[in-house]
Amino acid sequence: MFSDFLPLLAVFLIVLLVLGYPLGLFMARVADSAAVPGMRWMGKVESLFYRAAGAGSTAAQSWKGYALALVAFNAVGALAVYAIQRLQAWLPLNPEGMANISADSSFNTAVSFTTNTNWQGYSGEQTMSILTQMVALAGQNFFSAATGIAVAFALIRGFAARSSSAIGNFWVDLTRATLYILLPLSIVFALFLASQGVVQGFSAHVDAQVLDPASYTLPDTKESLSAATQAIPMGPVASQEAIKILGTNGGGYFNANSAHPFENPNALTNFLQMVAIFLIPVGLCFTFGRMVGDMRQGWTVLAAMTILFVIAATCAYSAEQAAHPALSALGIDGGAGNMEGKETRFGIAASSLFAAVTTAASCGAVNAMHDSFMPLGGMVPMVLMQLGEVVFGGVGAGLYGMLVFAILAVFIAGLMIGRTPEYLGKKIGAYEMKMASVVILITPCLVLIGTAIAVVAGAGKAGIANPGAHGFSEILYALSSAANNNGSAFAGLSANTPFYNTLLAVAMWFGRFGVIVPVLAIAGSLAARQRLAANAGTMPTHGPLFVGLLAGAVVLVGILNYVPALALGPVVEHLQLFAK
Repeated sequence: MFSDFLPLLAVFLIVLLVLGYPLGLFMARVADSAAVPGMRWMGKVESLFYRAAGAGSTAAQSWKGYALALVAFNAVGALAVYAIQRLQAWLPLNPEGMANISADSSFNTAVSFTTNTNWQGYSGEQTMSILTQMVALAGQNFFSAATGIAVAFALIRGFAARSSSAIGNFWVDLTRATLYILLPLSIVFALFLASQGVVQGFSAHVDAQVLDPASYTLPDTKESLSAATQAIPMGPVASQEAIKILGTNGGGYFNANSAHPFENPNALTNFLQMVAIFLIPVGLCFTFGRMVGDMRQGWTVLAAMTILFVIAATCAYSAEQAAHPALSALGIDGGAGNMEGKETRFGIAASSLFAAVTTAASCGAVNAMHDSFMPLGGMVPMVLMQLGEVVFGGVGAGLYGMLVFAILAVFIAGLMIGRTPEYLGKKIGAYEMKMASVVILITPCLVLIGTAIAVVAGAGKAGIANPGAHGFSEILYALSSAANNNGSAFAGLSANTPFYNTLLAVAMWFGRFGVIVPVLAIAGSLAARQRLAANAGTMPTHGPLFVGLLAGAVVLVGILNYVPALALGPVVEHLQLFAK
């Protein structure tokens, strides 16, 4: 049963480790704000940005100054993306003559791409001009990803510092993350994608001759017509696809996202896209170990993430291998498993693994229709998001989210043994626990309250295409995706309405910055404290025991918030589907 899945999973994890370890050490050098070996020439480019920003732009910042700069920068970015969408009809690089986008859709998309969510309530190739896709959306893909990396750097400095009032400088971290990490990796990956057939250019659509002309009748006039050509959209896809994947953004150039052959042409691109999604999150675990001076800490975090991911991916594949009972009742052979909504060029194994990867990371790129998964198969990506996007998670976001759970784990252990909790030589006090509680609880509040509003409000119920448990799952998935900044969808929900565009935008904004600000507060508080030397009473935060404690804290705290909602959605649907 697992003969095609387990080898794929094993090779995937091995390639990640081989590539992630050196990248993590390299990113530690980037975080040091010193010259990067092999890229010293980039220092001249870097200095130009600081010179343009003015005197004092590189000065050390307290956590409040860091947070203010971060939120202000991203707010300006959101306004820029909104403005470009509202004006795109009059802007250049619009060969298809795309109209201006409505206010509510523009607002939702601006917030979505600013928060690294990349939720799309529209069809990209039919809505967005080349300029909008290339400048507004792809550009924001870089900035939102760099923001996540910057916050991870800041929190690590909080653990590593020996009584400091500063946690770094946001503008420096943002610039260096973009110039030294995201841009070089994206150029290399974009060239690879283009070599495999992913389109890259500025031309309008191409009219292709179809092999089998289609005949159809207009419903109003009853006129019979035939179509001998098909309009194939074009554009700078490879460049956007690269940062979409590497930055765990997920917003596709085409509506079909990574199921579209122009975004994901073959099995090789599919495999390397999965690797690219996890590459920076895995590397950051080693960055963490190097910066705090103990690589065992990075291995511990990575081990906890990997265990949770392997269990989730295996469960998703197992569920999708089951034959759909409704199809079996019709006499349709279900021996190959549930292939509904999946690309035949990828199959169940690669589709299930991709679904687990993209929702374990806050990516949202999809190569299959999650709405067509079996109830328990669809529950896996939903649960991975609801854990807080900490199982590898987004670039930066996964690491700082997991470190908050590590703080919670040592606090729980401290209560059990009657000692003041400590992590990496920093005492964890009431302030850190209050901020950690905000980080952990804010997204469940956004998800559950938002879902409750949607299932009660008339405008919310109007978007449901499927009644019953599956319709509830579609809403729960949408809010889980938005609040946890993932961006994938069950896609059976008609969400491009003023109601959902506003509701989801609110969830995305506070799901991002409502987490980042208290994380930075934790970083500032820890940085100000002396780093204590380990003694005989210090609980080791490495090794199998702490890996189990950390993974257990993630599962218990993450899942318990959602058990009633999951019972009303995918669990009920599974029982109904297999009820005799």
